[in-house]
Amino acid sequence: MRKTSLALAIAAGTLGLSLSQVANAEFIKDSKASLEARNFYFNRDFRQDGASQAKQEEWAQGFILRMDSGYTEGTVGFGIDTIGMLGFKLDSGGGTAGSGLLVPDRSGGSQDYSSDLAVAGKARLSKSTLRVGSMQFKNMAIASSDSRLTPQVFKGGQLLSQEIDGLTLDGGYLREVNHRNSGDFEDLSMTTGGKRGISITGDKTTDAFQFIGGTYQLSKELTGAYYYSNLEDLYKQNSFNLVHVLPLGEAQSLKTDLRYARATDDGRSNVDNKAFGAMVTYGLGGHKLGLGYQKMSGDTGAAYLGGTDPYLVNYVQIGDFANKDETSWQARYDFNFAGVGIPGLTFMTRYLSGDNVDLGAAGDGKEWERDTELMYVFQQGALKNLSLRWRNAMVRSDFTNDIDENRLIVSYTLPLF
Repeated sequence: MRKTSLALAIAAGTLGLSLSQVANAEFIKDSKASLEARNFYFNRDFRQDGASQAKQEEWAQGFILRMDSGYTEGTVGFGIDTIGMLGFKLDSGGGTAGSGLLVPDRSGGSQDYSSDLAVAGKARLSKSTLRVGSMQFKNMAIASSDSRLTPQVFKGGQLLSQEIDGLTLDGGYLREVNHRNSGDFEDLSMTTGGKRGISITGDKTTDAFQFIGGTYQLSKELTGAYYYSNLEDLYKQNSFNLVHVLPLGEAQSLKTDLRYARATDDGRSNVDNKAFGAMVTYGLGGHKLGLGYQKMSGDTGAAYLGGTDPYLVNYVQIGDFANKDETSWQARYDFNFAGVGIPGLTFMTRYLSGDNVDLGAAGDGKEWERDTELMYVFQQGALKNLSLRWRNAMVRSDFTNDIDENRLIVSYTLPLF
């Protein structure tokens, strides 16, 4: 990313903003800014025999400054959104690098310091907004990962339109990505790890990803969504989603989340996958109990943009359970302690089991993962907005790594204006 204030001036010039426009009352009045200090400790032990690396263990401090301007007055309003990121190594070494928290160095370790700046210009007409520059995305086709020290951002453009009540239309074009542990932008790639059976002929990267789709509120209880996406020369995909929330009485509900995606090759790969997922969650007061099912079929496992969070019901802390022919189940329990007088304290645990993974001549593979998360967010006083979060995971598999993992995250978000 560009690391100097010159990027701000360039963005403003591109939008044609004069000093008088920047000083516009609405531009200033509707602006928002916050600073997040994120302290992150990551420990991953590889438990299988013959592991090439025994442990990944790093500790780092990050700062994320988000500034979103309002819009200038007029039929078309203009503005600027920025994300400034700093990362500092607190502890790493002795062969324990590679956690994804820090930018790698040439010796196999991690750099002491990193900084990035993402700038996006935006224009608004009626209820439609166009953004161009560097930004995060979150929809069915692409979701920027923010599960390490600093977030993943992409360079491109996005058009969001809400001209019709209940309908959100969404389209975008991306050219490059700056990963959460990268120091610069690079071409786009596809996730091919695990036992997906995905192969690529020739160049494994591309410089074009496009998507178009939207969501529609069919009724008070039912929402539908569809997205088409294409990673040029590698895969194209049609994704569907239905979410229904059924009220069952006082403080009770039943939520059903159905997902289906059909991915095929786009010239240089053999992608051929059908991914079906369903998650049913019963809520009662502060309790939630969920059951999930996910099924992969076709000649390969699931395909999605490299480094992003896929829109799969069984994508969790470590695994995505999206290997070739894999069938997986999930049981999940959440509890919000606000109902027993401790607002801000939440607990989650889940267990997933996958089998029938196509290992070729080696037969069928199995895997399981157990995740636990405990988080507390201070609700008032001098420590308001300070969160303490512990995430624990255990993975066991007969075809990939056996992992014990702990993440400790202390985050404080300060609203600036």
